[in-house]
This record gives sequence, C-alpha cells and structure tokens, in this order.
Amino acid sequence: MARYRVSLRAGFAATLALASIYAFAQNYEYTKYEYMIPMRDGAKLYTSVYVPKTGPANGPILLQRTPYSAGPYGPEAQKRGHGGSEQMKKAGYIFAYQDVRGKYMSEGDFVNVRPQLLPGFTQTKFEPGKADIDESTDTYDTVDYLVKNVPKNNGRVGLWGISYPGGYAALGALAGHPALKAVSPQAPTTDWFLGDDFHHNGAFMMQDYISFFSGFGGVRPTPGPTNPRAASFSIGDDAYKFFLELGGMANVDPKIFKGNMPYWQDAIRHDTYDEFWQARAIQSRLKDVKCAMLWVGGFFDAEDCWGPQAAYKSAEVMSPKQDNFMILGPWYHGMWAGGNGTTFHVHDWGSNTSQYFQEEIEFKFFDAYLRGNGKPGIPEVTVFDSGSKQWKTFEEWPPKAAKPVSLYFQQDGSLKWSPNRAQDALTYLDDPANPVPYQGGKLTRRTREYMLDDQRFCLDRKDVLTFKTDVLNEDVTLAGELEAEIFAKVSGTDTDFIVKLIDAFPDNEAKNPGFHMLVRGEVMRAKFRDSFSNPKPLNPTMVERVPFRLPDTFHTFKKGHRIMIQVQGSWFPLVDRNPHKFMNIFTAKDEDYVSANVSVFTGGQFASRVKVSGRL
Repeated sequence: MARYRVSLRAGFAATLALASIYAFAQNYEYTKYEYMIPMRDGAKLYTSVYVPKTGPANGPILLQRTPYSAGPYGPEAQKRGHGGSEQMKKAGYIFAYQDVRGKYMSEGDFVNVRPQLLPGFTQTKFEPGKADIDESTDTYDTVDYLVKNVPKNNGRVGLWGISYPGGYAALGALAGHPALKAVSPQAPTTDWFLGDDFHHNGAFMMQDYISFFSGFGGVRPTPGPTNPRAASFSIGDDAYKFFLELGGMANVDPKIFKGNMPYWQDAIRHDTYDEFWQARAIQSRLKDVKCAMLWVGGFFDAEDCWGPQAAYKSAEVMSPKQDNFMILGPWYHGMWAGGNGTTFHVHDWGSNTSQYFQEEIEFKFFDAYLRGNGKPGIPEVTVFDSGSKQWKTFEEWPPKAAKPVSLYFQQDGSLKWSPNRAQDALTYLDDPANPVPYQGGKLTRRTREYMLDDQRFCLDRKDVLTFKTDVLNEDVTLAGELEAEIFAKVSGTDTDFIVKLIDAFPDNEAKNPGFHMLVRGEVMRAKFRDSFSNPKPLNPTMVERVPFRLPDTFHTFKKGHRIMIQVQGSWFPLVDRNPHKFMNIFTAKDEDYVSANVSVFTGGQFASRVKVSGRL
C-alpha cells in the first residue's frame, strides 16, 4: 500500500490526463475502467466505471456524480460494493462514478450548488472550448462520452444520488441527452435557503453548517485523492456549551474558520433569499424535463427532508408530461439505501422499509426505463404512515381525498379543531443566554434521532408553550402539507418560532409508554414572514402574523393518544440564536443578543393554529 501511494502521488494524475483507460481483473465480478472525460470547456472529469464480467450481453449505465470522491483511485483499487437493489447487480447493470468539477481527481473549479445557466441556453451537444457550463452540461457531456466509450452498454443511462449527489442528479435531469432515460434524486439538496441542510425558512442551521464545512469547505490547490479541511476544532462532550461559549455569529470566522473557508463569506453577504440563492434553487428549474423522475425522501431526514417534496410538486407543474414519481418513507438521511429499514431509534416500523423501496420501487423504476418498455408499474406516490406503520399509495400528493383541518391553540393549553372566540395570549421570555435545546440529554454531535425523539424534556421549560388535544377516541390521520400561523407580539424587532407537531403516547402504551414522539418540527425566522427576499422588522407595538410551512407529513395518531403542539423561540445549537434585533445575524456580536418577551395569541381575530392540508 505504501508503494501504491507514492506512485499515485507521482504519476497517477499525469497518466489520467492522457485520458487513458485502465482495465484490471482483480475483482471477479467487475472490470474497472478509469476515464478523464473532456467537458465542452476543456476541463476533464475523473470517472470510474465498473462493467460486470458476466450477465447480459449489454447493460444500462447507472451514473452517480459526487463531490465526495469517486474513488478508490488507481488500477488496483475497486469499490467494495455498489448501491441500490441486489437485482441491479444480478441484471448486469454498469456502475459509474464521477468526481464533479473541481473535486478530488477532476479538473476545474468547484462551486457549491453551482447555479444553472440562464434560460435560453440549450445543452444540445458537445462543444469543445465553449465556456458556458453548469451541472447539466457536465452531465450531458459525461453521458455522451459514456455511451460511446464504455464497453457492453446498451445505450441507456440512469442517474442517481443521495444528498449532494442527489442534487447533482436533479440538475443532471435538465441535460436532455437522449440516452438519459431515468433519474432518481434521493434527498436532493434542493434549496439551501428555504428548506434544506443549512437554512430552514431563512433560519441558519448553525451546527450542521459549521460541522460540515469544516471538513468539506477547504480550498483544493490541485487535483488529488484527498479533500483538504477548512478547520479543525473539538466540540468536546458538550455541543450546547461549546456553541453557547462561541458567542455571537461574528465569532465564527475568527474562532473557527480563520479565513480558510471562502463559502462562509457568501453566507454573510447573502443573508436573504436574493439572486445568489434563487439561482441555485433546483425546484424552480424543473421545466420540460424529458426523462422519468423518481424523487426519494425520508420523513425523518435531518438534512434534506424538504427537498424531495418541494421538487416533486414543482416538477408536477413545470414538467406535466414527464413520468414523475415520489416515495417518502420513515427514514433518516439515506436510510433507504441501507440493508435494514425495520427500526429507527426506539421506533419499530414492522417491516424492512428499505428493502421494500429497493425491490418494489427503485429497481422497477430503473429497469422499466433502462431495459424495458417504460412502464414500471409503480404508484405515482408511495408514502409510509409512521403512526399506523403501513405503506399507502396515491395518484397525487397531497392526497385529494383528504379534508383540510386546523388545530387551534387554546388559552388553557388545550388544542382544538375550532378557534377560541375570546382573544387572549400566552407569554414566554426568550433568552439567548438560555436557549431551548433541540433534544434532551447531553448533546455532542448533531444526532439524526432528534427528528422523532421524545419531547418530554421541554415540558418543564417556561419558554416552551405546550398545547394538546383530549385523549383521542378514534384514529386521526394527518396527511400532506402543514402550515403554522402564529399571531404574536414581540418586544424585539425579530425572533424565531419553532413549531413542533407531537404524538403523545399514553402511559400504558405497550412500547415506549408516555413517549412524546416528534412527528414534525420546523423553524421560522420572523423577519421573513412576508418575504424571504425582502425581510422587515417586527413592530413591537403590534400583533404580527407569522405564517410558515413545515415539511409534509403522513401520520396516524392512534386512539388513546393525544395530538400535541409545542411552540418555542430557540432550537439550540441546531439553529443559531436570534438576537431579537432586525439585522444581518451573521454579523451579530456578543453584545447584540438580548432577551425578548413573546406573546402568542390564542383566540379571536388572532387565533394561532397549525393548518393541515388533509385529514383522512
């Protein structure tokens, strides 16, 4: 291995630059090929391809474009396995992996969530020397090269990926290459300001951003098999304490990144939903897509829960003639690609949900378009009911059969299907020095379990408002879109609202007695209440309306349970603290953070509620 590392550093990049092809027989299942594929502007992108040695004479190509390494690199190294259903391996699929532009062994400059070219640019053919490129042109040129050069391929290509690679898959669908027949963006990075990864409704997802970009955001001097870090630091055994002692957001760069992460400056400069973010929003680019699409998401995905839902709905409108499918399961980030989707945290789903997806949805989707007649025989929408623990299918989403309902906050802490006539309010002190944690217990890393964890740790906090229904005398299924409508009077000029929809189990429940399961939770930065592009301060003398969307849900609250909603002003250190001042929070210093009194109104003309697009 030591000798291999030396030869890799000394000569591998130069050899690849000659666009040579390597084929080796160390792996009895696949022959590995490595290409440097030329793009239309002259940059070459490293691509590894695994062609099965046995099976059908010609197979389809499944391509993944990734910023996380298409390695292992070099003639002696092969991947230990390939993702997706085992049926794909048995059916002789060819697997291809590409380092995106500017990452690892590929040439060019890397741009986070690279914006799409302006409308009117047509990605039609390979054009050497043409400078206009985006992720769809890189996809077009890659697909074109693969079908012409990879041995034993049948001329059809599928594109897929999870998370950031899922975002590249969605953008690749815009390429329009005739060989690109089916694309599955799985938990795609759809919009980094409105709902995925690093901002939710304009609020900054601090812990995820700092942790991720410390490792990912370093500047690469030259192509190579490793990714430089942007920062090294230790949270220790108490993330809550670490981020609280970090202080104001103005301290992030001098204390953590120290000028080594240029993308941090983009975050500071673009603290509203301006053209910078809009140009990178995938859901607004899905016009006239030619290939079939399968959007995949997890209801309990801490990174990209919002993206697949938003993109599917947008594609339904912008590309109505395409075959457009969606599946939403009871999964954390990427759980559907694993072997066992039976349990998550303390919750048992009663069946292997991941295997169901891989065998009954994913394989049938790809095989229909890449080898068959384009009729996969799968429902347009497949969703998992995380309360009844069953798969359900629909012809559209949200389900048309569901009836809109609202859950209204009551002054006595109850939650009802109709508003209270009397106008009143409940008040809490939102103190940045004592923010509400996002999960109970001692926090170290950001857990994936917080998305459906027990919320009883909040019951004794005076800065959390709790509303609950009577004990249900029948099952209640809530399906589709959720929208909070908060009427509040705030002593500052900005604040955050976190609204959580909770399933409160009875104390005599056989499993997890008394558990308060988080079904849905989301944050809203109040200054964006009317516009994410043009924020405005709260008026401390007025009752303000703050509406915002939560990610969709599909959950049955069982007979004997209660439906619960909690409202709070912080979710720390998941979300950065709000200083209660109308300002660019990325520039906030320690002294900018002050407490605010927040009064949430519960009746009359200011009846705060959570609206649900459907009750089944």
